[in-house]
Amino acid sequence: MKILIIKLGAAGDVVRTTTLLHLFKNETIDWITSRENSILLTGNKYISRVLILNEFSYQILEEYDLIINLEDNVESAEIISKTKFNDLYGCYLDKNENLSYTENSSAWFDLSLISKFGKQKADDLKYENKLSFQELVFSGLGYEFNGEPYILPETHPTDLIGDIAISPKAGNRWPMKNWAYFDELSEILKSKGYAVNYLPTRPTMLEHLADVRNHKLLISGDSLPMHFALGSNVKCLTFFICTSPAEIYSYSLQTKLISPNLKEYFYRNDFDEKAVKSISMEEVVEALNQIGF
Repeated sequence: MKILIIKLGAAGDVVRTTTLLHLFKNETIDWITSRENSILLTGNKYISRVLILNEFSYQILEEYDLIINLEDNVESAEIISKTKFNDLYGCYLDKNENLSYTENSSAWFDLSLISKFGKQKADDLKYENKLSFQELVFSGLGYEFNGEPYILPETHPTDLIGDIAISPKAGNRWPMKNWAYFDELSEILKSKGYAVNYLPTRPTMLEHLADVRNHKLLISGDSLPMHFALGSNVKCLTFFICTSPAEIYSYSLQTKLISPNLKEYFYRNDFDEKAVKSISMEEVVEALNQIGF
């Protein structure tokens, strides 16, 4: 089989999509992604070609047995329109040039920005959902998810080594992901004798990945470092203040701290100070004690 995967970003979403590669280990796979995220896929033994969006000629695309498009934008859907294929999972442009998605992908895209139910109902369905991203997508493709791991690139060691890594910021899109008391927690952990490091900004994502791998525990929001930890056998304590905890498969590595007011803040990208303070220090310390820190 010849398969095309389209997953451009965000980086954490690209990382978790690598679980699909386990389904097609003996097939020829092309993957279209962004230049920024291509470093996470280059050298992957299951991918024949990593193609960078807007930097390849359509003439090099083959006729595919299956295209998996996990994006929900016109840019990716136009690729479908220009490519020959036998089967499709995911987003495409319908006859009226509107974004739509295949029936087999409805378990995932019904929860998305292009949901046929509209955004409010999609957010309600997303809140009610109890299945991980992998379970939703695998089932739509006709497979059962059995804990297949992420496939991450090799890294060179960095000099940031310690017991616990803290990643206090989860990007600008979701300001309510950023718990309010990371500094205080860092001091508590240091007083217990742990070597605690804040993850710095790095020139490349591979260095960022290596930093995570140099620790025994990552404390963060729902973010790229969390995915790096889950793919690197590093325990993680993760705050879910405004995004779905169910969508993240824990791989028996993750302890989830969920805001008691999750529904109020769910998939809002504004900022409410009450949100970032909605998980108490006492809850965090108790969770750390339970996982041995």
